[in-house]
Amino acid sequence: MSNIINSLYNIRLLDDLARKKTFIHSVHPLIKLLTTIVYVAVLASFERHEVSALLPFAFYPVFILSFAEIPVVPILKRVLLVEPLIIGIGILNPLFDNYIVMFGDIAVSRGWLTFLSIFIKCSLAVTVSILLVATTGMDRLAIALRMLKIPRILVLQLLLTYRYIWLLIEEALRMMQAYSLRAPGRKGVKINDLGSFLGQMLLRAFDRAQRIYQAMSLRGFTGEYNAGDVPKIKFRDFVYFAAWSLFFIIARIYNIAVLIGALFTGVGR
Repeated sequence: MSNIINSLYNIRLLDDLARKKTFIHSVHPLIKLLTTIVYVAVLASFERHEVSALLPFAFYPVFILSFAEIPVVPILKRVLLVEPLIIGIGILNPLFDNYIVMFGDIAVSRGWLTFLSIFIKCSLAVTVSILLVATTGMDRLAIALRMLKIPRILVLQLLLTYRYIWLLIEEALRMMQAYSLRAPGRKGVKINDLGSFLGQMLLRAFDRAQRIYQAMSLRGFTGEYNAGDVPKIKFRDFVYFAAWSLFFIIARIYNIAVLIGALFTGVGR
């Protein structure tokens, strides 16, 4: 049962973080979404074996974590959940690409560089996406998606799916509590009871969804999710987007990590 409670807490944590009042939270959601899109697009544009040029891009998520007062550990846990998938995507590269290249003064297999590049790109992209939700919230993110003319049905599906995950976990938590009261001292659900347990949870979820839809219809729901007033884009929002886009473009054109290394070591003078 503690796992269910932790899951419920973890899902709600991002919404709780999105309610903070910091400079990053006050940036218009469309601007934050566009900045994230530019960030991911620039990351994806690098060559598949590029590594050192990707390092300056860690500055953006570090900046968001610092100025939005977001705790590092919960974000890191969510990124770690995705890491096995990222490793699975790139782990075959060292096996099929044994061409030796020089990484500084070290000879390494190009396959390992490709794997490391994929790992850094995907990890940074996932981190920034999680930070976007943690500093914006799903409701305001839906506003930004609608301003980008994303079809209404897709945005509505995204929001309702996000909301129904809560409800499904809450229903599972109630049923686990009831099951524990009827079977004290037992850990988890018996395999013989698992079928009826999941079936009951599905029926309760359908019933809950029907009651929610009826309640929404009584309140005038016509298919358009009302996420509140749409804030206006301010001048400082444009400055935020322009400054970060300029940084991303400069970091794409120049290898800042190599330039800084040359500055401190004197190489290249």
